[in-house]
Amino acid sequence: METSLRYSGGSKRTLREESLRIHAKQKLLFDPKTQLQFHGELDTRIGAPSHVSAILRHFLPDLGASLGAGVQYDRQEKLRYSLRAKKAFPITSDGLFSFNVKGRYHLDKDFKESKPTAATEFSCSIFNFQKDQDVRIKVGYEVIDKLPYLQIRENNWTFNADIKGRWNVRFDL
Repeated sequence: METSLRYSGGSKRTLREESLRIHAKQKLLFDPKTQLQFHGELDTRIGAPSHVSAILRHFLPDLGASLGAGVQYDRQEKLRYSLRAKKAFPITSDGLFSFNVKGRYHLDKDFKESKPTAATEFSCSIFNFQKDQDVRIKVGYEVIDKLPYLQIRENNWTFNADIKGRWNVRFDL
């Protein structure tokens, strides 16, 4: 099981709900290309789960793509279904620099309200940036919301920020 500590800030929504969250993820492999992922998140401010989800993911390594379908429940939006896809286009032959296209489509429990998201991003991985330190930098653009964003990951730490001033930090245990 993978676990992490997460904290967000920088917007009216998150300032009202700032708290430390404990996140857990478990993957069950069906075969090398298919897995069932479970996610759960405990909000330490309220002492209750804030998010639970299950998604079936299938990887297409020859295409550099993945597809997923699942269900999730969270405090704000209740039950919803989701579809997701991601495709990577390597820019360098070693795959350390790539252009990624990804999208999600969320549906409410009655299949009436939908919420699509789509993004494009450049990703650059640097192994042994310093001794025993790997770094990955992503610069992206949320197409539907017209929102640039940045992600910097260093071993166990990840920092995400967008142009609206929202940010979050994650520490993988």
